[in-house]
Amino acid sequence: MQFLSRHQGSRIQSAAKHFKAILLLGARQTGKSTLLKHLLPEAKMIVFDPIQDLYEARKDPDRFLDLFPPPLILDEVQFAPELLAALKRRLDRSDQMGQYYLTGSQNFSVLKTISESMTGRVAIFHLDPFTPLEMVGLGNQKGWLDDYLADPENFIHSTRPLIPRLPPLNEFLFRGTYPRATMLPLSEMETFFLSYIQTYVERDVRLIENIENLTLFGDFLRLSAVLTAQEINASHLGRELGISPQTARKWLNLLLYTYQWVEVMPYHNNETKRLSDKRKGYFKDTGMACHLMRIHSPEALVTSMKLGALFETWVVNYIQEQFASTALANCYHWRAHGGAELDLILERDGALYPIEIKCKSRAVHADATAIRSFRQAYPKKKIMPGLVIHAGEESYLLDRETMALSWKTL
Repeated sequence: MQFLSRHQGSRIQSAAKHFKAILLLGARQTGKSTLLKHLLPEAKMIVFDPIQDLYEARKDPDRFLDLFPPPLILDEVQFAPELLAALKRRLDRSDQMGQYYLTGSQNFSVLKTISESMTGRVAIFHLDPFTPLEMVGLGNQKGWLDDYLADPENFIHSTRPLIPRLPPLNEFLFRGTYPRATMLPLSEMETFFLSYIQTYVERDVRLIENIENLTLFGDFLRLSAVLTAQEINASHLGRELGISPQTARKWLNLLLYTYQWVEVMPYHNNETKRLSDKRKGYFKDTGMACHLMRIHSPEALVTSMKLGALFETWVVNYIQEQFASTALANCYHWRAHGGAELDLILERDGALYPIEIKCKSRAVHADATAIRSFRQAYPKKKIMPGLVIHAGEESYLLDRETMALSWKTL
């Protein structure tokens, strides 16, 4: 199978010159081990298992590391936490860079152990599912977000080319962006997601949380998909399934820790309210969400009432993935007391970048109303030119401070 370049590839190669170890985190099937094996074709890769103690790595980690000298790829390292103390000792004895490359698909457990044992020795990266550029083999190019953040005034007045060879939007959202899912025939999509969910629930969920009723957790997973792109209400989730709000919140955190869910905080001048008010929740992959909502084809998605929510879900995930790599970055949504809502506000270096998302083939002046309302609500803030990201194929000005941007923009 042809390897498709990833945005993180060059960043990992650069970091390996300055850090002794690399940790690559992300959900199952995002291509972590494939990427590392491509970057280090001569390196030995060990894939850990929650049941089998391969090469007795958990029983005798020092002997295991003696058997396999660096450079070494340790895949799904959360299943061998006993290794990390031994790794720390090895790294402390050597000044060589780029010795060990670790992957993990459970954010909380891996990061907690790493932070306790290997701080300052490891560079941490996140690998998300494909971006559109990666999907068409252009992962060595940057997306539009860097240009927008660097010079938004020039960006909205510039001509933006389109990414070639992307499928129609309904098929794009139906497939989702897991690398394997983008390459399978449409007839095999249901099998892929059934297998993914079975593995996720029976291995990851069962190992992290002692959930006795996995069928009930499966219902919770489906309900979370239905509620993507909405404000999170743990009490409502609990009532629907007959569980407590505390359990609903714990299960949402479990989805967060395993990269199946993201949350966007509300924007307020008061930073305490940002933490206490309702967040918006988004399923991580639109293909998985379609499967859980029992949308069985791209054609069925076109007429689904969930099309707009799924389009917003993909845009928010894409922007968060790109925005997370920038320094001192925050991402919010905004709801005014009068009812105005703005899908995204990016904050960097004291500047605010407003973004509205519309699943329609052509954005019009009225679609920027929420952006104008946000400017009026915060006249003393440094608010940059805004974007209305839409489902059409043209990019153009809506007013002197707002651009309609195609989802296919390069």
